[in-house]
Amino acid sequence: MKLSVNMFMTLDGVVQGPGAPDEDTSGGFTRGGWVAPLFDDDLGRFVDGYFQQTEALLYGRLTYEIMAAFWPQVTDPGDGVATPLNTLPKYVVTNTLTEATWNNSTIISGDFLAAIRDLKKQPGKELQLHGCARLARTLHEAGLIDVYRIMVFPVVVGDGKRLFGPDGPATGFRTVSTETTSAGVTALTLEPVPYATAGFTVVDGKEQIEERAR
Repeated sequence: MKLSVNMFMTLDGVVQGPGAPDEDTSGGFTRGGWVAPLFDDDLGRFVDGYFQQTEALLYGRLTYEIMAAFWPQVTDPGDGVATPLNTLPKYVVTNTLTEATWNNSTIISGDFLAAIRDLKKQPGKELQLHGCARLARTLHEAGLIDVYRIMVFPVVVGDGKRLFGPDGPATGFRTVSTETTSAGVTALTLEPVPYATAGFTVVDGKEQIEERAR
């Protein structure tokens, strides 16, 4: 399976508390709930499509507890998000949670990176991570993510958790697809490629790009 990260992100890179003002107030974050005002049918269609690719789901403890408290209440069999969330295998990375009661859940503790590498070896489409900023950053820094789906909202909130940290590895990306919703959210699908740099020079009076360095 490919490992994909699926993330709502503000224009200034914050991924914390997208769903509700009180969803994740850790670190004193007070500006949550920035997704709902811009969530339209276009974005719903994109998200439903993402879930059609999943074989299993991966969570950190905090996001797992938030999701487990909400989604089992959504019992409509036609819901393209609730059905996979409530039925597919779910893996929770935690050293503090002793019991995972949401249907079809398994706790991963100890060397979770090795466990995730083993999960990726299983057949199927995607092992998907939704949210989980801290875990997503760790997986990014470990080079384990195959697909990045980032929905960029035209909102700036300031401080908050981010997917890409200042000390993380330099990474290039190939843009697989980009779409914009009627509300102005840009949905990006990216795949990692080697980071490249280049400069500009003038040859025969014309500006051109120098050979790229990797």
